[in-house]
Amino acid sequence: MSDPRPRDEDFDSYMRARWGDLVRTLVSMGCEPHEAEDVAQTALTRCYRSWDKVRAATDVDAYVYRTLFNCWAASRKRRWWGEQPTETLPERTVSGVAEGVVTRNSINGALARLTPDHRQVLVLRFGADLTEAQTAEVLGIAVGTVKSRVSRALAAIDSSDLSEESA
Repeated sequence: MSDPRPRDEDFDSYMRARWGDLVRTLVSMGCEPHEAEDVAQTALTRCYRSWDKVRAATDVDAYVYRTLFNCWAASRKRRWWGEQPTETLPERTVSGVAEGVVTRNSINGALARLTPDHRQVLVLRFGADLTEAQTAEVLGIAVGTVKSRVSRALAAIDSSDLSEESA
């Protein structure tokens, strides 16, 4: 029987390097931070069980992100994820650290207005910094479809920003 330590060390190294990116990707997709951590943990647990197969894949990141998206989709089917309306909106102030929060909220708001397909390609391409080919592999679509969805998603964000400015 072979020594499991090199395999464990390899997985541990990968997980430590990618944990934050995986969680941020899910938060950008609309998960609450604690839910994103749960889904990322589930995905990495699945990847660990078959780590030899994962690291033998042509693109380890694409394989892990595909597993992450599968776990995320499964978690979304289990519960109702509708909006929770509120009577009052929080005041928006911009100063120092708050500026980053406002920027993040603006980005998340723009992503929330997109269709799930458009949101997925933008989050993977620009949030997770995957290539078009990796994004296509994660989503199980053609590279050309990734390109067209990115183009349409960016156009939708631009048009919604213009309509907000004129309102």
